[in-house]
Amino acid sequence: MKNLSLPSLLSLAITLSLSLVTASTAADYFPPPDTQGGWRTLNDAKSIREIAGMDLARLDQAYQAVERSPVPNGGLLVVRHGYLVYEKYFGKARRNVNPDMASTGKAYTSIACGIMLNELKEQFPEGLNQRVYTEKYLPEAFPLDDPRKADITLGQLLCMTSGHHGEGSAPGIKDGAIVPLTPVPGQDVRHIDASSLKVPLWIEPGAGYSYSSPAPHIASMVLRRATGMELPDYIEKHLAKPMGWGPWAFCLHRGDVLMEHANGAGSIAVHATDALRFGYCLLKNGRWNDKQLVPADYIALCRQALPMNPHTPYSLMFEHNADGHILAAPKDAFFKNGSGGFCVFIVPSLDLVIYKMGGTDGQYNPELTGLPQEPDTFGARTTQPLLPKTGFFEGASDRRVLEYVCAAVRD
Repeated sequence: MKNLSLPSLLSLAITLSLSLVTASTAADYFPPPDTQGGWRTLNDAKSIREIAGMDLARLDQAYQAVERSPVPNGGLLVVRHGYLVYEKYFGKARRNVNPDMASTGKAYTSIACGIMLNELKEQFPEGLNQRVYTEKYLPEAFPLDDPRKADITLGQLLCMTSGHHGEGSAPGIKDGAIVPLTPVPGQDVRHIDASSLKVPLWIEPGAGYSYSSPAPHIASMVLRRATGMELPDYIEKHLAKPMGWGPWAFCLHRGDVLMEHANGAGSIAVHATDALRFGYCLLKNGRWNDKQLVPADYIALCRQALPMNPHTPYSLMFEHNADGHILAAPKDAFFKNGSGGFCVFIVPSLDLVIYKMGGTDGQYNPELTGLPQEPDTFGARTTQPLLPKTGFFEGASDRRVLEYVCAAVRD
């Protein structure tokens, strides 16, 4: 190593110190609420490449894939290293609308349950293995219409392995084989609790997987009983308020019906940048500023195969890539999607959060939440569709968009 002069050594020391400060600041960064400035942003290809390590042209390709979808509304938002590096919308999608995010809301229910298990350990001594079809947790379920339900655990409800019949034409999966199921009556918004509890089992608890929305709603009923709080109130206290979300709600209004309880199976409606905050909190292992909002060990379970679901890569309401079935994405990626093209992705190894918006016009009806439609005052970048609806619908699949955004990483 060649000799350095004192000024050179001082300059090097200052440079190293600034680098350490910058790294520490990046590691500790959490965005303030949008009303107080919101996410720090990068707006040009050069800064996106040099600071966030991403290729803007590749991000544009990912956005174009979203635009190719058959739904008329949507968008793509990307956060890397704590910077909002991409934000574009089309149709009715905007930063501060409150669309029905459909089954994406299942992820919020799961995370709320994870907080509950940590907060009320004495009520759940077996944790996720706690059997919940008891008079203590679900008195509404008695007398049981199927004795096998007595063996259902909270973890099975959150992994779709409780045995509840899949919704619609959703099949069952057992021993690696697809099992066709004949549709049965599912949830009824007029009687969301009773209808969920009445859904029959297609198999013994734990013996197979089927995507069944009644299961996470029943988990939310357990939360309601244990905490004494409605699901939206619990989320407001433990997630929304600490993170500084803007106006949000569950879609409780369905025509002439005002649902008595929020559906734990979905239909949460949050601003786009707050969906990013939710994902960013999970990326940060449940921390927000100096508070541990979500247990880190619960988040770790969301992104790995669990004994309670050996049938599919689906853990605690998240699809995970631990088995590498999404070839062009890291194995620690996990995400939750919803009907209409909504999806929140978290990729810890790339320090990456993605929010993909979609939705029919009906999913943007403000009557669903009762919230007023706010004007777009935050400078969100909105465009008209770049491409015609060509029928290349697979371009907007959640897994493909995840692969496209991961391919934009350049460091």
